[in-house]
This record gives sequence, structure tokens and C-alpha cells, in this order.
Amino acid sequence: MTQSHEYSWSLRRTPNGPLVSYIDAFVGLLRTQGYAPTSAHLYARLVADFSGWLSEKNITTEQITLEHTERYLRYRASRQRPTRGDGAALRRLVHLLREEGGIAVATDSPATPVQQLLDDYAVYLRQERALAPPTLVYYLRFVRCFLTESFGTGRLRLSLLRAAEVVLFVRRQVSRLSPKVAKLVTTALRSFLQYAHYRGYISTDLAAAVPTVANWSMASIPRAIEPDHVQRVLAHCNRHSAVGCRDYAILLLLARLGLRASEIAFLRLEDFDWDTGCVNVRGKGGSRVALPLPIEVGEAIASYLQTGRPASTSRFVFLRARAPIRGFNSQIAVLSVVRHALARAGIDTPRKGAHQFRHALACEMLRQGASLPEIGQILRHRSSQTTAIYAKVDLASLRSVALPWPGGMQ
Repeated sequence: MTQSHEYSWSLRRTPNGPLVSYIDAFVGLLRTQGYAPTSAHLYARLVADFSGWLSEKNITTEQITLEHTERYLRYRASRQRPTRGDGAALRRLVHLLREEGGIAVATDSPATPVQQLLDDYAVYLRQERALAPPTLVYYLRFVRCFLTESFGTGRLRLSLLRAAEVVLFVRRQVSRLSPKVAKLVTTALRSFLQYAHYRGYISTDLAAAVPTVANWSMASIPRAIEPDHVQRVLAHCNRHSAVGCRDYAILLLLARLGLRASEIAFLRLEDFDWDTGCVNVRGKGGSRVALPLPIEVGEAIASYLQTGRPASTSRFVFLRARAPIRGFNSQIAVLSVVRHALARAGIDTPRKGAHQFRHALACEMLRQGASLPEIGQILRHRSSQTTAIYAKVDLASLRSVALPWPGGMQ
């Protein structure tokens, strides 16, 4: 690999060590991922310094592992102020070295026992249970917490697990979580314990020992954002900027189609049928539903694709605005868009999530005379009981069936 010295202005001295011939390729990789030239050159300096440290330690390219990057970052932090993104930059460097043939995948530090078990469990959830990506993330997070609390980073001895330990873990978790999230914790834990029993890791099916979290159906009312607040949020998007153009399209999908945050995060370019004016939404359980695309929403998405979306080979519709340019990792990115949009509009709502737009759409459809089955069809509810909660906010119908107050009005 030839060296061009294009990055030389950002280096303190002439680089040395096993990575010198890879610096140009690394800078090129960062450029393709949307990094500004200044940022790319600063990371070139990081790689040059890392290369010098490797030379001092007599470590060749073939011997480099992720553990070496961590050791170097600790060494670097003891001599100068750490910079955010250094760790991610060196991990990308290791990825580049693998592609260039400099090191082998097997040279990485072996995964911990917990991680190995979670990897196998993730395959089971994807292939056997067909869990949606957002649900899988939550399951793995809670199960990782359970395994770490039970065994630390050492050997996994699942056969020693007892019902009392399972109950104690659930009690600790639910004491600081909302009922909805606590219920997801117990569901994930039951799933994992059933998997462990199925694989023969435990002889007793401990799933039955997981306590049930009280979460009564219809116990609350939908928390919808006010209609005028929806308009304020949309009006405060700067549609002349790339980020504002993207956020406006995301907020319209929430407000006009009632999509879930995870459904928006994982929308792909091929999900839009512009000839028929439809969008194919990947819902819960891997289901796919074609929804009509309102003109307002379609124009906003087309505007983002034409003028606001960064150049990328990613097939996801919505991309990060900052390098590395790629699709959203999860629905958390959509929730962040909502929180920032509410703050820009000066709206202080009890809840900051994206689901309040979905509730607002259902409430507005009720006001316009739509029936509960029609709302359930638009929101893609799998059970009519899920839609029935909106009967609580149908004030016109409730007034017609309300009994008079005993004794009349005083």
C-alpha cells in the first residue's frame, strides 16, 4: 500500500511503526463514512501515535488485537486529555486491518462466557422465535444484567441457579422500573430460563419461578400530545437544513400514520412504492402491512431523500447526521428526535416519547367519527382489546351512556 503524505500536516513527526502504510487507507475509510477532513486528519494522528506505541512494544501488525487498542488508550489518557471517539476510531482501524489481510479475526480476545451464551441465545430468538430487532435488544439487555449479577464475568454455572435467586433479581429490578418495562423484564427472563432448560443447562424449568408483575389491563388512559402541540412541533422544524428535513419527515410519520419508533428507525428505501403511494411497514412479530402514504408525508420524505439525506450505501431511509454516516441502530434515535423537537417548540409534556403521537392520531380519528375497529386497523393492533382503551377518551360516547348524578345537579 503506497503512502501519500496527504495527512502529514496533522502529524507531530514522521510516523513509524507497523501501521504507517495503512494510514492513507484509514483516512479514506473515514472520508467515505462522512467524516470531515479535519476529523479524519486528527484520527490519522491518533493512528500514527498508536503505531509508534506498537513499535515500542515490539508488536507486529499480525499480533494486534482489540486489547492492544484498549491498553494504548489507557496509556494515552495518562499523558493527554482523552478525545471522544478515539476508541471507536481504533476499532474501525482493526476492522480495516482485517479487510486488508493484516490480522485475522481469531486474534481478538475471546468472548466472555456471558457473551458467548448471549450470542447463542440471540440466534435462537431470531431464528426460532422471530423476535423483532427492538424486542431482541431489550431481551438481551435484561438477560445480560441477570447473568452478570448472578455470575459476574467468570464461569457460568447455570445448574446452580435456584428459584430464590430468580425472585430476588426480579424484585430488585421492578422496584425501580415502570410496570410496563418491569413486565418486559419478567417476559425476557422467562424466555431465557425456558431456553436454558431446553438446552439442558438447567435441570429444572425455573421459568415458573419468575414472579408476575401486576399490570392491569385498561388501568390507565392514553397519554396523547395535544393537536395544537403537534402543529407547533412540526412548525419548529428547520426544513431548510438536512437535519430539520429529516426530523420533519420522521415527525410526520409519527403524527399522520401513527408508526412506532422502531418501525420508523428500520424503514428501508425499498419499503416505499411510489407508483401506488404506499409504504410497507414492518410491524411486530415480523408482520408487514401496506399503508397509504398521505401526500404531505410522501413529499416530506421525498424532500429528505433528494436534498437532506447524506450520500451513503445504506438502504435505511433515515441516517445519522454525524459521522459515521449509517442507519439508526435502534428506536432510541427516533425518541431523541422527538425529545429535541419538543424542546425546540417549548412544549413540556409529562411524557417525552414517540408513542404520544400515535395516541394523538387515534384520539383525533375518534373526534372525526372513526370507529374503534377502524382505528385498530390503522394502528395495526393485533387484538381489539388493545384498541378498546381509546373508548376512555371518547367523551361524546361516554356522555351518552353516563347515568345522571343521584339527586340531580346542586
